[in-house]
Amino acid sequence: MAKITAGITTSHIPAIGVAMDNNLEETPYFKPFFDGYPPVRQWLHDNPPDVVVLFYNDHGLEFFLDRKPTFAMGVADKYENADEGWGIATIPPITGETELSWHIATHLIENDFDMTVCQEMKVDHGCTVPMSVMWPDKNYSHIKVIPVAINCERHPMPNPSRCLALGKEFGKAIESFDQDLNVVLFGTGGMSHQLDGQRAGFISREFDLWCMDKLITDPQAIADLSISEIIQRGGAQGVEINMWLAMRGAMHGNLKLLHSNYYAPISNTATGLQLIEHSH
Repeated sequence: MAKITAGITTSHIPAIGVAMDNNLEETPYFKPFFDGYPPVRQWLHDNPPDVVVLFYNDHGLEFFLDRKPTFAMGVADKYENADEGWGIATIPPITGETELSWHIATHLIENDFDMTVCQEMKVDHGCTVPMSVMWPDKNYSHIKVIPVAINCERHPMPNPSRCLALGKEFGKAIESFDQDLNVVLFGTGGMSHQLDGQRAGFISREFDLWCMDKLITDPQAIADLSISEIIQRGGAQGVEINMWLAMRGAMHGNLKLLHSNYYAPISNTATGLQLIEHSH
């Protein structure tokens, strides 16, 4: 049977990818951020996943404000990146996974989650930056990825409790798949940040560290918050914690926090990194 071996939280800020492309990892601005990643990269090298289920939010590349599914997932065998509107270079495609992804999609819809199932889908920095930062030099083509997009851009957005519940169904679906696969979950985005409006530049270290603790010990405490409460405490884009909750919901066994790093700001955004080992 397929098994979930770990959950990883990571930022997906576009500036991170640019920094890697321009060899800026050792500069004072970026070094405290990138110094957090070698232990996670080493763990992934020592415990290679067959599949990564990657929870992210699309920022307007595939789903714009005119049509924004609450939950969408890919079932394709390949996902291309594209220019997101500011001249960003295209990068190597993400390798997809079809059998497990269709199994998950079927399970979710049969269990009351009305997913938008995409046989073709462009993926933006929300998906590609986490893969690039975990496998430097964009050496990720050997990893099969199931991208799962959660709406964090247009109201109404799914409640945190709904995202935690979505993750729980993902976990059930993965562990009912009848092939021996090692699956690692990525919860991407955040942490606290607000990119526009009167509170542009807002960051709350207190809220971020509370979320990092509760994600391990009591995820329901985060899930009990409303979207409005998260915006008040974590900024307008702090709702990206929903991807972390979906990842956490899929893990129900014994959890061990192997590594953690928090740093702010990168591009007016707080960043959190956690490696959570999962066993039964």
